[in-house]
Amino acid sequence: MKRSRFPLACLLLCAALGSGALQAQMTPPVVALQDRWAEVNYLTSGDSQLEAFSVLIEDARKATEAENDSAEAWIWSGIIKSSYAGVKGGLGALSAAKAAKADLEKAIALNGEAMQGSAYTSLGVLYLNVPGWPVAFGDEEEGVALLKKGLELGPDTIDSNYFYAEYLFKNDQFDEARQYLQKALLAPARPGREIADQGRRQEIEKMLAQMR
Repeated sequence: MKRSRFPLACLLLCAALGSGALQAQMTPPVVALQDRWAEVNYLTSGDSQLEAFSVLIEDARKATEAENDSAEAWIWSGIIKSSYAGVKGGLGALSAAKAAKADLEKAIALNGEAMQGSAYTSLGVLYLNVPGWPVAFGDEEEGVALLKKGLELGPDTIDSNYFYAEYLFKNDQFDEARQYLQKALLAPARPGREIADQGRRQEIEKMLAQMR
């Protein structure tokens, strides 16, 4: 089995997954996590970004405490912790990555179909990008299976297609990766998710340019 990559820089890409239509199902505190994540992830950098994610982790803790049975709240808590791990990097980020894994697994246990399978896709990214045993839980086979489950539940979403394409790209499967990237670009815009959509499309265009 091919080993996953490290450090955790690409965990910063953990998706703001789900369509704009699904946003209406989330409570205001969870929508606030989603919106703030996009701002911190795409509009800040360096120490300011790390500090902002630290604050957002605490906000996510309060949201999951208040809405313990909300899969969406746990998904966003997991995404935020994954992103923090990506900013922090190195072995010091492993505790955040493991906490993100636990949050996403809880979301799946509550409702794996929430946000069009976002928890599966985000968890797949984690499995593909942390070290394997005995350091952490990284596992390429499991990561790919989770990405495919995310695609099954959200076949037309920008993020499920992007992250599967990223896996293919890193494994030199360029023709297939290009197909998924093109499909990602065809995904409908998500109302209220303009920052996240713009950031993801820039990442897609960058990957396409690298393959040309």
